[in-house]
Order: sequence, then C-alpha cells, then structure tokens
Amino acid sequence: MTAPAATLARPTRVVTLLGPAVVAGVAYLDPGNVASNMTAGALFGYLLVWVVVAGNATAWLIQYLSAKLGIATGASLPELLGTSIPRPWLRRAFWVQAELVAMATDIAEVIGGAIALALLFHWPLLVGGLVTGLVSLVLLLLQSRGRAQVFERLVTVMVVVIGVGFCAGLVVAPPSWAGVVDGLVPGFDGSRSVLLAVSILGATIMPHAIYAHSALARDRFGGSPVPVRQLMKATKIDVTVALAVAGTVNVAILLVAAGTLRGVAGTDSLEGAYTALLVHLGPVIATLFAIGLLASGLASTSVGAYAGSEIMHGLLRRRVPLLYRRIVTIVPALVLLGFGVDPTQALVLSQVALSFGIPFALVPLVVYTARRSTMGDLRNRWWTTALAATAASALIALNVVLLVLTF
Repeated sequence: MTAPAATLARPTRVVTLLGPAVVAGVAYLDPGNVASNMTAGALFGYLLVWVVVAGNATAWLIQYLSAKLGIATGASLPELLGTSIPRPWLRRAFWVQAELVAMATDIAEVIGGAIALALLFHWPLLVGGLVTGLVSLVLLLLQSRGRAQVFERLVTVMVVVIGVGFCAGLVVAPPSWAGVVDGLVPGFDGSRSVLLAVSILGATIMPHAIYAHSALARDRFGGSPVPVRQLMKATKIDVTVALAVAGTVNVAILLVAAGTLRGVAGTDSLEGAYTALLVHLGPVIATLFAIGLLASGLASTSVGAYAGSEIMHGLLRRRVPLLYRRIVTIVPALVLLGFGVDPTQALVLSQVALSFGIPFALVPLVVYTARRSTMGDLRNRWWTTALAATAASALIALNVVLLVLTF
C-alpha cells in the first residue's frame, strides 16, 4: 500500500491535524508510570531524572514511527501483522500474547482509577473499578461511532487535568534546581536504584501505545485530502507536543516526590503518597493529585481498550461488540480488587507483564517502516532505521533485565 496523495487549494491549518498523538501519549501518563516516578523521587530524590528524560526521548521516535505507519499504509500495525503472518495458528498465538498485554494494561489503569475514587470519595475499590470501566466504555462508544475528534478532545481535556493535578505540587514546593541539574547526569545509588531505573525505562514504551497510535492515525487521516508532506509535518508536531507534555508531567511527579516525600515512610504506594502529600503540602494539593490520578486511569484505560479492540480486529479479522470486549478485559482487574489484592503490588506486576509484549510490537514496527514495499516514499531513511533498531534492542534488553531482577 502507498501513502494517500491529494492536494488542497490551500494548506490545512496544522492545529486541525493534531490529536492522535495526544491520545496515544496518554499511555505515558497511566497510573503505573505515576507509581514508578513517585517511588523514584521518594526513594532516591533527583537521582533518576535522567532516566525519565531518556525514556521520553526514545518514546518520541517510536510513536512517530507508529503514526507514520498508519499514514503511509492506511492500516494499523495489527492489521499489517494480520495480513503478513501466513499461518492461522501463528496469527492466533500472536493475538493471545497481545490480548494478554492489553489485559495487563487494563489492570494498571482500572486499579489506578479505583484508587483515585477511593481517595476522593472513600468508595470501595471494587465499586471504583466498575465506575472506571463504565466511564471508559462511554468514551469508547464515541470513538467507535465515528466521532474520533470528540474522543480526542475529551482525552485532551483529561490530559490537561492530569497535568494540573500532578504538577500543582511544584507551585507550592518548588524543587531544588541544582538537584534537578545533577539528576540529568546518569548515575545510580545501589542495586535498588538500578532496578527502579530499569523499571522506568523498560516500561516506558508500552505495546498498546504502539498498536493504538497506528490505528488512530489511520482513523484520523485515512482518505484525507491533505498532502502527505503536510500530514507528516503535523504528525511530528503532534508527537512532539504529546511527548513534551507527558515527559514534563512525569518529571514533575518525580520532582514533587523528591522535594517533599523523600525518606517519608509509606510513599511506595499511591495511597501512601496521597497521605504524605496531604500532610506535607495540604489538602488542596493532595486532592488535585487524586483528581489527576482519576483522569489518568479514565483516559488511559479508554486508550488501552481501544488498542485491544484494534488488536482483535487486525489479527483475528473480526469485530466483537464493544460491550463484550470491555467486560472481558476489565474482569481481571475487578477480580484482583474483589479478592483484596494489594493494588500497588498489582500495578507493579502489571508493568512487568507488559514487558513480555514489547518485542512483538517493536520489532515489526521497525521492520515495516524500513520497507519500501510497505511504506513507499515514506519508508525510513537508513539512519532512522538504525536509531529505531538500536532503541528497540535497548528496550528489549532492559525488559529482559527487569524480568530477571524481578523474579
């Protein structure tokens, strides 16, 4: 397949082409990332700022390639895999691992939303999980009924809420800028800091974000009369804005924890972090944190469920009613909440589970975007492929290290 080609009498305003990357970028603001960055700051201060920055820079390249794939081919990564994997049993096996990854993603996001509702309204975690799932279903109905831009705008609003909620603490308690500068220099402090750094980096690129971004670009720009050159320019801006916001928020979470929570007992859980913020920065900042966590859970679980639907459609070549899919993917999270499993521990384990899916999304992405037969004139330049292959190899290696250190 080749890139859509058309011309307009006059250029379309770039701002009207933005949005898909913001939606996909929500994956970098999910409750699992919040927990990791909060823990990093609370335990090691500013030491691991460089890890968050490095992970965000890598994410830019990967998400750009995913969006470019969708624009160039008019298909999502799962769709291309579905047509490229010749044997049905192999295609189904690939779908099983991708579906399990989607479920692991939902666990982190639904639990994060449930924790936020418990903090804000003292609801039982199981009730909070159900509400999170229902709200995400409403958002997904908008997307599935052809209202992609409405879906994008709602998610963008939630991203703003996330940003305000997690960055507000910096206004009340500014960080040590000298400490921030020192934290940009790579370094570690013992084996636990290495494990945490590997966890942050290894879980930065999530498989569902790669699958989702290619599909979002396809849905938004498929058949678009906008010239491809303009689409690619807009996509670069879109990815840059989305990852700049995600990176800033993630660094802010770490800085708030480093400046306020370092050495405070109990901050290795989201509930403990909320309590510590309440004590040290007051109820307003703690409430904003909980609201940001809620928006994080709602937005990210919607995107995760969208990715799961696309995975099934692309690999199994069938559509399952959205309600049925939502019930299936939310069940594991509700079971964990219903049996009283420690929610923070469940978050950590879900991030580890995501590590298994990284190679299955990253390797095909790099291969497809390097092929002229797939991408046409939009195929990667050799140095882009070299950078992407290096990043993919490093991320896969980091995830292997994470699994070894965890188990």
